[in-house]
Amino acid sequence: MTSQLAFLPILLPLVAGFLLLFARRGGLRLQRAISLALTAALLLLTIFTLQSATEGDYHVYLLGNWSAPFGIVLVLDQLAALMLLLTALLALFALIYAIGQRLDEKGQHFHVLYQLQLFGLNGAFLTGDLFNLFVFFEVLLLASYGLLLHGGGRFRTKGGLHYVVINLVGSALFLFAVGTLYGILGTLNIADLAHKMGSVSTDDQGIVSAAALLLLVVFGIKAAIFPLYLWLPGAYAHTSAAVAALFAIMTKVGIYAIIRVHGTLFNEQAGFLTDLHTDIVLVLGMITLLLAALGVTAARALKEQVAYLILASVATLLIGIGINTEQALSASLYYLIHSTLIGAALFLLADVIAEARGSYADRLRSAPAMPSAIFIGSLFLFAAVAIAGMPPLSGFFGKVLLLDAALAHEYVLWIYLAILLSSLLLVIAMARSGSILFYQIDSEGDHDGQQVSKTGFSMMLLLLMLSPVLVILAGPVTQLTESIASQLNNSGDYINAVLSQPASMGAQ
Repeated sequence: MTSQLAFLPILLPLVAGFLLLFARRGGLRLQRAISLALTAALLLLTIFTLQSATEGDYHVYLLGNWSAPFGIVLVLDQLAALMLLLTALLALFALIYAIGQRLDEKGQHFHVLYQLQLFGLNGAFLTGDLFNLFVFFEVLLLASYGLLLHGGGRFRTKGGLHYVVINLVGSALFLFAVGTLYGILGTLNIADLAHKMGSVSTDDQGIVSAAALLLLVVFGIKAAIFPLYLWLPGAYAHTSAAVAALFAIMTKVGIYAIIRVHGTLFNEQAGFLTDLHTDIVLVLGMITLLLAALGVTAARALKEQVAYLILASVATLLIGIGINTEQALSASLYYLIHSTLIGAALFLLADVIAEARGSYADRLRSAPAMPSAIFIGSLFLFAAVAIAGMPPLSGFFGKVLLLDAALAHEYVLWIYLAILLSSLLLVIAMARSGSILFYQIDSEGDHDGQQVSKTGFSMMLLLLMLSPVLVILAGPVTQLTESIASQLNNSGDYINAVLSQPASMGAQ
């Protein structure tokens, strides 16, 4: 079983997608049962996968039994296992919410697209080949575009069009970068590229640097880094809540790609090219963070505000990557877990509030009092404290770890200024939104709101409760993130594990 751990998380959602195509004649109830069962199975599989990965071994699967770098490899390490678990956890919560809100009744192929989205996400986290990363990015683009537009609407179409156009530009740039690296180094296997990076001739260093920066632009588009972030608020704010909740992991694919590709290729063995990307990532992260905080304060609707909060969390992760120490990477991974889960919960909470306000939806303006306003308002306060990074919830813990890691950096004052100023702006913006939504009551307006299903509400509540769980389990979680950061810092072990895998064994 363990020899297949780098392959099964990709195979399971792919099989699920095909099964769901054939299950259409059985009706929506059968599709829901299959989708829920296989998504739950994926979650159990990823729990086992993370448990196995934390033992320290790399699981390398050779597709076609061709040894690297001649064949395509799938590589499971601790970081990939963590991302797989986060994806499966979010997917199950979001899927149950979508079914509870009958989102899958508003168009065709929702469950098929959902499983293909998981197929693309898991493939991107597991591939050890740069061209295959491009392929899985394209699968993500196709499936996410269908999910983004599911249910229709003018604003969804507009946001989806912007999303597709800019990502297609990113795909073209990706091919240019991949072609350049292959032309110089003769390989696209990530481990083999890293192995050859230190021997790049002086004449070729400029070309390789240009290709690396082009890849950074591509990953920056996926992660929504300044100045390539404007597609995110429009796309995330206007799609359905369940899809937006799943998309909370989408921007993290870009972050993962930077850690995996640039962190492996331009490590201490890369000579002149070592840490080529870190200062750029740090500066762009600080700029993105401040602009995202301004976007949160200027947002005119709650879902738009949450989209900018997702952008702020991405920027905070970029700062941790740019600090470029093992301690900072560990802190970033803790914050990644927190921000992904709470960001998804906020999208669901915004939908709960929009449904309760009826025709006023999530617009930040006065409206008649909503049902269960005290309870929902308390949940909003809880979520706002968590996402803004205030004590005693997990956002505060993550930011403290990151600030502590920044103390030895030469740009420590700028890092502190960016994080603390943005946190202040987030607190002010969320306090303003809460006062508008729950205190500025329009007593003359007609109330036409309704409550979301109990199933959907419980999914939102469970996601929110994961924030105090992350604080209670801060010790074990930080031990995990420290172990992941340590493994990533020793990229030579990754290179040796992939390149020394014998084809006769197929996997380890």
